[in-house]
Amino acid sequence: MLSKDKNYINNALELIGNTPLIKLNKITEKLEGSFFAKHEASNPGHSNKDRISIEIVKQAEKEGLLKPGSTVIETTSGNTGFSLSMVCAVRGYKCVLAVTSKASPDKIDMLKSMGAKVYVCPSNVSADNPKSYYEVAKKLNKKIKNSIYINQYFNQLNPLAHYKTTGPEIWNQTKGKITHLVASSGTGGTISGVGKFLKEKNPAVKIIGVDAFGSLLKSYHETGKIDKSEIYPYKIEGMGKNLVPSTTHFDTIDLFEKVRDKESAICSREIACKEGLFVGYTSGAVLQATKQLNDRKLFNKNSVVVMIFCDHGSKYMSKIYSDDWMINQGFLNKNNMNLDNDVEYIN
Repeated sequence: MLSKDKNYINNALELIGNTPLIKLNKITEKLEGSFFAKHEASNPGHSNKDRISIEIVKQAEKEGLLKPGSTVIETTSGNTGFSLSMVCAVRGYKCVLAVTSKASPDKIDMLKSMGAKVYVCPSNVSADNPKSYYEVAKKLNKKIKNSIYINQYFNQLNPLAHYKTTGPEIWNQTKGKITHLVASSGTGGTISGVGKFLKEKNPAVKIIGVDAFGSLLKSYHETGKIDKSEIYPYKIEGMGKNLVPSTTHFDTIDLFEKVRDKESAICSREIACKEGLFVGYTSGAVLQATKQLNDRKLFNKNSVVVMIFCDHGSKYMSKIYSDDWMINQGFLNKNNMNLDNDVEYIN
């Protein structure tokens, strides 16, 4: 048996948090300021959702809501489900997930491989539709004995996890010099928790949410009203919403910037090719939003901008990293593609 002074960890969950802050160089060379990525794919579950999953499960254990043989139920676009599956595997619980059909096949396969039972629900229905992943999760919670529903969109432990961990990490990693945070907003837990911490340290820090065209978050932030005309289908996973999550603390966010599917997908690929960081769809969305904000002169040479890159590109192999999918969506033109990195088979 190894002694306690040996350099090892007890399980994968001890790797959650303390993710690196990486300086961005090539993709931001034409922008004003210094730019950094908070690389959340470095978490063991490959996303920032590891942080909320362990926080919520530990609290449920403390309150006696989780016992041996319990089932954890959640709605997810993929990342929270994967993180919960990992946490449940280590701590001995069953995991049942209601997933939007927008989730890539790669994400669904990953969830199954981690032992989760997955229900795939249509993404193009209203939140209160019986087939929506919100309603399916609620129904499963009532049906399965000894189960708890995490409900990340309305669980205040979601932003609290980021207030306790991600926010202090960014503040310390930038030595308190951060001037702008740019983060995608889905449940809003990450941006709200990090934003609250940073604002307490320095109220001048600008907190910028990235929203998708087809989502209501930006208009709700600006008007306080739900405009259903803002809601329509879009491709970006894990960002934007057709309802208002209570985990989004709108008073913490200074402004929202909307981005489109195509530009965000192309930016994800750009990050991989130019910075060597294999990131997911929302990371491309955050970069695209940052470019748009730079065009509007939001930054200057003294700006220290931190972008949260939420997850890993391996979850999007059949989508944004598939040439066929990109071409079918009209995001790439096969006649104008750079084939320098194409595959040649030697027979």
